[in-house]
Amino acid sequence: MPSNTPGPSGPAAVLCGLAGWVPPRVVTNEELAERLDTDDTWIRTRTGIRRRHIAGPGQATSDLAVEAGRRALRSAGTGTADTVIVATTTPDRPCPATAPLVATRLGLAGAAAFDVGAVCTGFVYGLATAAGLIAAGVAERVLLIGADTYSTIVDPLDRANAIIFGDGAGAVVLRAGDLDEPGAVGHFDLGSDGAHEDLITVAAGGSRRRASGGQPADAERHFAMRGKEVYRHAVTRMAASARTALSGAGWTTGDLDHFVPHQANLRILHSVADDLGLSRDRCVTNVDARGNTGAASIPLALADAMAADRIRPGDRLLLTAFGGGLTWGSCFLTWPELTLNPQPERITP
Repeated sequence: MPSNTPGPSGPAAVLCGLAGWVPPRVVTNEELAERLDTDDTWIRTRTGIRRRHIAGPGQATSDLAVEAGRRALRSAGTGTADTVIVATTTPDRPCPATAPLVATRLGLAGAAAFDVGAVCTGFVYGLATAAGLIAAGVAERVLLIGADTYSTIVDPLDRANAIIFGDGAGAVVLRAGDLDEPGAVGHFDLGSDGAHEDLITVAAGGSRRRASGGQPADAERHFAMRGKEVYRHAVTRMAASARTALSGAGWTTGDLDHFVPHQANLRILHSVADDLGLSRDRCVTNVDARGNTGAASIPLALADAMAADRIRPGDRLLLTAFGGGLTWGSCFLTWPELTLNPQPERITP
């Protein structure tokens, strides 16, 4: 899909609020090693992950989304939004969408509310959707939340995937503004390739498996990923998408202060940075402390980096993501002045 940005006659979507939230329970590599055939060194060598946060009993995706959303609204200095978008792979239920419940719990009943399902690319797709609504004059202020509880779909005994994923939520508030002001999100590149839908999947739960009849096997109810093929596609697609977005903006990698990718695992992030010719120290990551949190990973990484004073006003950022579908997407922005609400913990990315 070609790079694009709102036209001169339409308002731009401007980032004016940011927050992240993770459930308090921390699961370390050592704890995972007690039930899996693995150890801390094996996990860190292959993924760069040391620990992750896991939702507690009775905690659903909407609970995490509400916490992050409330903090993002506070960061923006407002209690209102006319649209709520929740990007997630793990909605509370297959039907209805999770966003209307989140909106009501935040005191935003009556706002437009819907989910975006693009797996780990969901937050970038959500940004593009919010930007389109604002540019068209349909929305003035959008609360976009990326939230996932992968612990509810990953088999806890699956050595390949249980070590990777964590639970969390990240949220941003976008308002109508001008394309040339700090915080304006633009020059999107979005794409997909459904020919590879089987690389990242939960086979059961939808109409395809139900239409085939019979009871699904336990394995079909859990998240599955063909890691080696996903690694290859992720690096190739993210790097190509990033280049397209940069080209549309008239930027080069030398113009970037920070590269903020979906936090898949450290090897993928470094491989993408290397492919783009970016020094790894410009790659913003919190994957060591959060794991892969799906659609929440980019806003969580932004919140953690801002809390650590790594991202500052005026910095130029490129965001890029890759997820099941296959889907991918990129965009850029210049970082604005923001007030960050207290995080559950302060970490150094």
